[in-house]
Amino acid sequence: MNINKYHSMMKIKEIKAKSIIIKSGLPEGDFVINPYTGCMHGCKYCYARLMKRFTGHTEPWGSFVDVKINAPDLIPEDTNKYKNKSIAISSVTDPYQPIERKYKLTRKILEKLIPLQPHLDLLTKSDLVIRDIDLFKQFKDCIIALSFSVLDEKIRKELEPLASSVDKRINALKELHKTGIHTALFISPILPEITDWKALINETKSFVDEYWFENLNLYPSIKEEVYRFLRKNKPKSILKYKGIYAKDSDYWDIEENKIKEFCRKTNINYRIYFHHKRKEK
Repeated sequence: MNINKYHSMMKIKEIKAKSIIIKSGLPEGDFVINPYTGCMHGCKYCYARLMKRFTGHTEPWGSFVDVKINAPDLIPEDTNKYKNKSIAISSVTDPYQPIERKYKLTRKILEKLIPLQPHLDLLTKSDLVIRDIDLFKQFKDCIIALSFSVLDEKIRKELEPLASSVDKRINALKELHKTGIHTALFISPILPEITDWKALINETKSFVDEYWFENLNLYPSIKEEVYRFLRKNKPKSILKYKGIYAKDSDYWDIEENKIKEFCRKTNINYRIYFHHKRKEK
């Protein structure tokens, strides 16, 4: 892939946000910050593409980013409101997507958050995260998570065109761990017949403090993208997927139990964020 050509096709727009620290709708966490709207990574399975309906964007997901240029200015300088509360960065974008190298919004936001001392929970697919180790070390309570679901770089490129390579993400986890920062590996999404979560754990357990697991949820907004990927890369798996996402399938219940059993036996700290209620009909 010609990365420069891909960048030139990206629609970048600078906007001013009305607010930046938003009450969280996540299962865990009090507040969330998203420095950008949209994401350059263009992941085929990304649930955040549903954000298009709230932004007025008609471009394909992965081809636009709105840069909230005033985001750092919206963080209050002196308040106890967020002390001992959790702030997650980010939920519907990647705080270290390629454009962060230019705008440094995430870094500026972190600088503004340090005096407020929230519990910081940051998630990314980029090794650019290690740039801000000096800032993470100034939080009394933080966890930095990198997300990936495959070790095969060829498959990774198909699924996540502009995200960092698997090796770079693994090295980022090593660097973070080396400096004493609490690390997590978010194995997400777990793709049936593609994601080998045991291999991911065995490859990284010496420098990862905890593991988070999320199954692939075939939202209507991503379903066709996922099947297009399968037709190209894993055509024999299509029938299996149709069975897994059939109304009465118990596949994910079984998989969740396997993960729990494995983690308990091997003393792995884990969190499971499985979707059970929304199954394909």
